[in-house]
Formats: sequence, structure tokens, C-alpha cells
Amino acid sequence: MAVSGQPGNFDVEVLKHPRFVDMEKCIACGTCAEKCPKKVDDPFNQSLIARKAVYVEYAQAVPLKYAIDKETCIFFQKGKCRACEKFCPTGAITFDEKEQGLDLNVGAIILAPGFRAYDPSRYLTYGYAKYPNVVTSMEFERVLSATGPYHGHLERPSDHQPPRKIAWLQCIGSRDIHQCDHGYCSSVCCMVAIREAVIAKEHAGKDLECAIFYMDMRTHGKDFERYYDDAKEKHGVRFIRSRVPTIEPVKGSDDVVIPYVNEKGDVVEERFDMAVLSVGLEITPDVADLAKKLGVDLTEGRFSKTGSFNPVRTSREGIFVCGAFQGPKDIPQSVIEASSAAAEAGVLLSRSRNTLVKKKEVPQERTKRSKRPRIGVFVCHCGINIAGVVDVAAVRDYAATLPYVEYATDNLFTCSTDTQDAMAQVISERDLNRIVVAACTPKTHEPLFQETLVNAGLNKYLFEMTNIRNQDSWVHKEDPEEATEKAKDLVRMAVAKAALMMPLKEAEVDIHQRALVIGGGISGMVAARTFSGQGYKVSLVEKASSLGGQALHLFKTWKGEDIQQNLASLVKSVEADPGIDVNLNTELSNVEGFVGNFKSTLRAHGKEVVVDHGIAVIATGAGELKPEEYLYGEDPRVMTSLELDQRFRNADPGLKKVKTAVFIQCVGSREPERPYCSRVCCTHSVESALQLKELNPAMNVYILYRDIRTYGEREYVYRKARLEGILFIQYSRDQKPNVSAAEDGLRIELMDQNLGQTVALKADILTLATAIISYKDEKLAQFFKVPMNADGFFAEAHAKLGPSEFATDGVFLCGMAHYPKPIDESIAQAQASTSRAVTVLAKERIKVSGTVAYTDPSACSSCGICVEVCPYSAPAFVTQGPFAGKAEINPVLCKGCGLCVASCRSGALNLKGFEEGQIMAMINEI
Repeated sequence: MAVSGQPGNFDVEVLKHPRFVDMEKCIACGTCAEKCPKKVDDPFNQSLIARKAVYVEYAQAVPLKYAIDKETCIFFQKGKCRACEKFCPTGAITFDEKEQGLDLNVGAIILAPGFRAYDPSRYLTYGYAKYPNVVTSMEFERVLSATGPYHGHLERPSDHQPPRKIAWLQCIGSRDIHQCDHGYCSSVCCMVAIREAVIAKEHAGKDLECAIFYMDMRTHGKDFERYYDDAKEKHGVRFIRSRVPTIEPVKGSDDVVIPYVNEKGDVVEERFDMAVLSVGLEITPDVADLAKKLGVDLTEGRFSKTGSFNPVRTSREGIFVCGAFQGPKDIPQSVIEASSAAAEAGVLLSRSRNTLVKKKEVPQERTKRSKRPRIGVFVCHCGINIAGVVDVAAVRDYAATLPYVEYATDNLFTCSTDTQDAMAQVISERDLNRIVVAACTPKTHEPLFQETLVNAGLNKYLFEMTNIRNQDSWVHKEDPEEATEKAKDLVRMAVAKAALMMPLKEAEVDIHQRALVIGGGISGMVAARTFSGQGYKVSLVEKASSLGGQALHLFKTWKGEDIQQNLASLVKSVEADPGIDVNLNTELSNVEGFVGNFKSTLRAHGKEVVVDHGIAVIATGAGELKPEEYLYGEDPRVMTSLELDQRFRNADPGLKKVKTAVFIQCVGSREPERPYCSRVCCTHSVESALQLKELNPAMNVYILYRDIRTYGEREYVYRKARLEGILFIQYSRDQKPNVSAAEDGLRIELMDQNLGQTVALKADILTLATAIISYKDEKLAQFFKVPMNADGFFAEAHAKLGPSEFATDGVFLCGMAHYPKPIDESIAQAQASTSRAVTVLAKERIKVSGTVAYTDPSACSSCGICVEVCPYSAPAFVTQGPFAGKAEINPVLCKGCGLCVASCRSGALNLKGFEEGQIMAMINEI
């Protein structure tokens, strides 16, 4: 790859490698892989290798199309074979395909090359590739997968027997500068291990014993701490704080022995059936070379170098980065950064918007309503998720006998691309006018199947999906016969409902191309500036008298950047931007309307102003807990992290005189009343401790912690602190430090978990790393009809796929209103929310769901119950005409929840797509 030119006008030369398979002809039948005689040494059938020279590419564990590995193919190596070409039923194999050079002219470049899993072969003492039952976490993922070598059954490689005891070893290829030169934390491995252990126990039952050996358990993401607690308390996963030095074989067996030192200091040897190495993330040499060619600077860990206030901008203007190449991270943060990079590119290319747009051609909808139902039923195997319990073939054959069913079939993965294409073809060939899919959850897959119906010329609402995975095979896995009968019941009910379905129309609404951003902290300001940069007017609302939010109290980022200097620059740019209407000392007093047409009332200085806007971004932030322990508020020598930052910002000369400083972590976090990690505290305390050391190198600094969670490349700061002589002492939640005051200093006593002894410290100052707490703004949540979680933070539409948006159309979120996070992640999410919102603002009109309630005014008693119970304000009374005083439903506001329908005492309300007759038909089939 070669790049020349300037931002807005890059010339890019890329080389497209051949796949040797015609994607248009490939139907992913697998004949080529089955007939291929070449074996590839890959017992775990990892995602891009399938034990043959012909391999299947995957997307979310669903096979898509096949390709040929030139490096292992017999024909390319020896000039003979071509068995795959001979047996391919569609003639999709194309050995004459050549490499192609492509010349592209683009305005911006986004780098998302990903990562590779660390190869643990360098750890000789762990016996990977030597002992058959020592596998990597990536390989164990394949063991658990329905598309893996054991079809989702939990087996160990050596003898294919179900293991009874499995160990996970953490930090293999991470936090290690001796074996692999990867001093960073890979961020995801702890949660991967916990998830694998929980799923393994779900697969094998409660008799499976799982143990995770770790140094620090880093469950710092949203709801991660709860998952960690559940793994311990509900699933019985053992967590052992110990760095395992070696794995030894058991003579005469394929089992392994793991020696370790427990927290009491005793040497223990424990026998396991399997050991899983939790391997870290690393950047490949090819990606590092690409960065060098592009002139993109890298960090110590060879990730793309970015700044906290520009988290997806590389060192070369016009080139952006997202995902693991920006730094080790999980799926939600990768998705956020992808949208963030898109937003940055969108600002750069805003003047070119709509200049190269191609309108999607959609087949005209078939409108013959008088035709009798002709139903097609598609039953999914879902790998072994369903087929491992339910007799799918029997369900398929049963479906074919039901009234109005003209076609019934089963598929390995009904959601795969080839099956979608086949479904559209069958709809056309068999003249089907209603479709039933028996598979997994409609929550994630219904839109996909509805799109297939549209492409086949059917109304998208002539579709019914029944969940025979979550509601059947998963919950009845111990009774396959009954599960199969239940699957038949569910399919029969779905067919009965489908037969009564009618096409629904979607209402169209105009878009008011203005944004409202609520909250004037860093997240809110960045969101507003990004909207303006993309050409949209924005109203920024802040209830305080100045912009800045919590950042006004901070000193430096973990990268050493001056927060106040960068904040002042951001505030200045926002205040000077003509596209941003800044409203200080202002609160939201009312919200009406819906996506594209919101009307929000702003109240300031006793006056009210109504703002029309198409979307809203909630960026209201979070606050600092004021603790009621450790003498806080009683002794001036005890302070919070933000109060220490204030002393740094004021260049307090008293700090240089401090002889001993102590930090206590997890004050108010990871407690029963707040079972979450505040994410930023460990890094903040370590950075503050280093700042104290810089002021007075002779100062004694102690950090009292439960787990140090300096994730990603923040680990370098932690390592630097240890090298600078900062001491870290671990305590447990059950034995918290005890703080008492004396004239000559604060006395702090705690039980050191490593020494097993009580340690006493005398400190001049004590800093408490207190929890970040939500504002629990229920009034704002009600205004926009958006949910909050148990901790009072706003709940996103989907933890992984929709982390910057709400289920309520047209409302988005970012920053600490979503969950505690540092500045760089807050800015990335602010840009991500803007990117998602622009998908609405960029349109002149949008369609809303056809699944909405409607009234029969002749039956309405005007009781008003529907108006009271609706959380979306969709019902209202007609004010004029023959039905004045009767209820009517605004289809744009209605979300189809059915609450009004269930509450209506006179039977005047019904729900399109879930009509009373349809529901009764389903009940009659039980």
C-alpha cells in the first residue's frame, strides 16, 4: 500500500490478492473443502483456517464464502490436483485469477488492521504445542463454538473426553518484558477468561471445576464487575491470585500439573485436565511496516500513537485509526472508535457529502392482498446451538404439513449470506407471500430477515420469527425429545399468526437538521463541535455557569498532557464556533416530539425558549463520591483525588514538604451498593503518585489497592511507578485499611494480603480514589424515554453493537453519563454519538416502524388510561371533529410496546402486527 497527496485528496495504491473463488457463484456448500486432500495442521479450525487448503471465511462465527490458501494449495505448490475445481457444483473456482493493483482517490483514510493473538510457544515452561491439552484462549473459543472442531461440545484435544477441571493462566504475552517484550496489558483477557469459564460450565454442567490464575483481575468495563462477581458466587469459578511459573505433564496421562504459590505463601501443586493460556493482543510486523510507509508514528507497544484529546487521529493528518491498532481494547470500545473515526473523516469530507451517493434499488413491493397465504418456513440449526438438542429435520418435516405452508427447509445458519440469497430466490420461485423463520432471537436477527423480504419484493412485516434457541434448545438441553416437541409447537403458533398477517405501512417524518447536546463537559463540547464541523447547527445546553464539566478539576492525563490547557482551547473553539449556540445556566424543562421533530423547552434566568431539533445527545457526565469513611471531612489531611489535583493545579508549595503520601483505591467502588469499577481511579492515582515523586523524589509514596487496573498501555505508567520506588500494598474488601489521626500524622493500618501481616504507615496526606457516581437524572430519562441501569448510568441500545445510542430513535449518549471513563474514551464516544446521529440528520425524511397501536374511536370510552400508561406519550385525545374526546395514537411516537392495548378496558386499542386475532390464533395452537 502506498499513499500520496494531502487530506481531502489522497492517492492510494493497493494490491488486491486473489481468492481464487468467484463470490457470485460460491454458495458455501463446502464441497471444495470436503474434497481438498491437503491437510493443514490446525486442530482447532480457527476463524480463517479450516484444516484444508480451501478454507471458509467467517463473520460472527457464520460461514460466508470459501477461498483458497495459495501457500498450502497443492496446485500452486506442485502444479497438479485442482480437485476443488472438478467437484465444485457451481463452477466457482477460478485458478486463473491474478493479483490486481487498484488506484483509489480518497479524502480520508481510516486504519483498522486489527491484531493477532500472541503465540505462546516462546514460553517454553508452559509446554504449548508440546502438551496436547494446553491450548490458547483463542483455541478454546473454537472448542466452545458450534462451528469449531467439536461442534460446540466441550472436549479436550488429546482424547476428546469432557474435561472435569480446567485452569486459565492470565497475562500470557502481556505485562511481560522478559519473554515477549509486551509491557502493556491487553485489556480484554481477564473478561475473556471469565466468560470462557462461565460458558464452559454452562456446557458441561456444575461438575466442571474452573480456576483462573491471575495477577490483577481487570474487569473495568460496564457491568464487567457484576459478571466477575457472578462467576465467583453463582457459577463457582475459582480465582487464584498467583503467577504460574510452569506447567508440568502427569506421567502416564494427558493431564497437567500446575504448581503455584497461594496467597498464604504456600506452594501448591494442582492437577488439571486442561490448561488455557490467555494470550494477549499484538500488532503484526506487517502492520508496523504499513505504519512506517504511511508516516504514522507508533507507541512503545507498536500501537498507533494518538493524543488524549484526539484519540483517533494519527500523527499524519487525514489518516485516522480505530480498534486494536489504536491500543488493546474490547468490542464496545472498538465499535465506539470506529464511529469516532468515521466522524473525524466526516468533518474532513463534509463539503463532499452526497456528491458520490448511489441510491439503492429496491424491488417494487408485491401488493396482491387477496391471494391466499403461501407460507415459507425456514428452520435453523444454528450450528449445534439448536441442532445439538432439537431434531431440526423433524421440525422441518412437521412444518411442511401445516396449513398454508408451501415450502419448508432447514439450514445450518439461516442468517448466513448464502442462505439469505437462497431465501430471496425461493420466495420468488415459489411465489411465497409470508415467511416464518425458526431460529434464534429476533432482537438481533429480525432486521436482517426483513431486509431479505424487501429485496424479494415482499412487505417486511409479512415475517414472523420464533425463537427455538433461547426459548427452547438452551433451556431444555437435558430433554431433546420434549425440546423437539416444543419447537414444533412454537413453529405451529408462528405459522398460525403468519397466516393472518397483513402488509404494514411505515410513516415518514421530516427531519429538522439541528442537534441538541445536553451537557457542556468535554464530551458535550466535542459532540457539538463535531456536529458543527459536519455542517449542522447545534444547541449546547449546560446548567452550570461555565463550560468544562469535571475536566475543570483535573490536572494531567496519563500521557502527561496538560488538561487545563487543552480544555481552554476546546472551550474557546466552541464559544467561537458560529454553528454552536451555547446556553449556560440553562436547564431542560420539557421535551415533546419524536425523532426528526423534537421540541425542547430551555429555561434560563426565568425565561423559556423552545428549540426545534432532529436529534439529541445526552452528555450530562457524572460526579465524584464524597466518602463517609477514612476521616474524610474530619481531617484536612484526607482528600479526594480531585482535591489533590486542585493542589497540583495551584502549585501548592506544601506538597513538596510531604514526607509520606498514601493513596487508598476503590473508595466507594466495587462495593455492594456500587458493584462497579470506576475505571479511571487506578491510573489517576498512579499518575498522581508519580507527580508527587517529581515534586519530592525523597517522598515515600504508598498505594493501597485491591486490583491495579492500569489497562492497555497505561500499564507503562504502573511500571514506571514501581521503578520510581512507589510501593503498592494489596488489601481486601473484607479487611479495609483503618485510618486514625494524630498530631504528627495519620496512622494507617492494614492487612497486607501478600505478606499476611498487619502493616502500619504514618502519612502526612491521604488521598482517596473515590467512586464516580451517576447523577441518576430520572427527569431527563423521562423526557427522552430512555432507560438507566441499576447504578443510575444511562443504558445504551446494545452493549456491543450500539454503545453510543439509545433504543429510543433519535437519542444518543456519550461520556460519563454512559459509564465512568477517561478523557480519551469520552471524546471518542462523543464523536461516535455524533457519527451515529448524523445518519439521521443527513436524511431529509426517515421511516418509522409500522408496528404501532391504533384505535377504534367508536369503542373508545375516553377513560384516558392509555394516555396515562404510555411511556412515549403516543396516545392523545382528539380535540376536533366527530371523534373529539376519543383517543388516537401518534404512529411516530409509538414504539409498539403494547402497554396501552393491554390496559384498554373497552377493547378500543389494537396493535398492528400483533392483532388480537393473531394472538388468539397462536393461543389456540398451544
